Amino acid sequence: MYAMRRVRTRVFPDPAPATTSSGEPAWATAFCCWGLSPSSNGSVVVMAGSLLGLAVMEPLADSEIKRVLVINAHPDDSDFGASGTIAQWVKKGIEVAYVFCTNGDQGGEESGFTKEEMPAIRQREQRAAGAAIGVTDITFLNYVDGHLEPTLELRKDIVRQIRISKPDRIVCQSPERNWDRIGASHPDHLAAGEATIQAVYPDARNPFAFTDLLDNEGLQPWRVKEVWVSGFAHPDHWVDITDTFDLKMAALHAHVSQTAHNKELENMVREWGQRNAGIGGLPEGRIAEAFKIVHTA
Repeated sequence: MYAMRRVRTRVFPDPAPATTSSGEPAWATAFCCWGLSPSSNGSVVVMAGSLLGLAVMEPLADSEIKRVLVINAHPDDSDFGASGTIAQWVKKGIEVAYVFCTNGDQGGEESGFTKEEMPAIRQREQRAAGAAIGVTDITFLNYVDGHLEPTLELRKDIVRQIRISKPDRIVCQSPERNWDRIGASHPDHLAAGEATIQAVYPDARNPFAFTDLLDNEGLQPWRVKEVWVSGFAHPDHWVDITDTFDLKMAALHAHVSQTAHNKELENMVREWGQRNAGIGGLPEGRIAEAFKIVHTA
């Protein structure tokens, strides 16, 4: 009834490569859904093809990337999801810019600040977090936190930022709900991810989409080469961030209103990263961030 294939995990020699990408680790989340379990020799039989329907795409080499645009719903989203990876890109000389759809003014109820104070505080914290890993180009679109929807207005604003930044690679949140990690599926995250994907294709490259951006603002169409999706339930690419984990934590600690109350923050983030690394086939003790790669050129 179903096509079957045998998938084996891969164990990389020490030292581990900076990144790893393969189709195998899809089983790590898939067999939970399908009620499967790994065999004693480390292999697992999974239902493939039409049942999983997951294409595995290799990312472009970082040497081919000049600019990256990171688009998220709230301040701190990029730091939880991708700052260890972003720190590596900055170290390589890749230009990285951030866009935040909201100011995150509904977050930080434990901080003691009022809701009216939060936008300025969270913008200031995000700029400090960006500086910790070398990102200073930061734009806030000022949508209302908790009310974000993938509207034409939001799509247009994101298209504007894409055409301004001219990125080769975009990092965004998943537009698909992750039932295993409900925190990754905040409605604003889903909306920001959906609007970003729509802005990448078909809008940003199309001169007939939002023509006033070209006619009135002189913003030429731009074709993004690839998108890295964070928070996706079935990632296919893992980046070893063990060597930049301290920078990731420095960025997260800069979000004082969001993280100062959590005394277990570093242990929590480390455990997340080690779990990612294990799924991605990295050696024990390594820390990783996980993404779904989408070719868009």
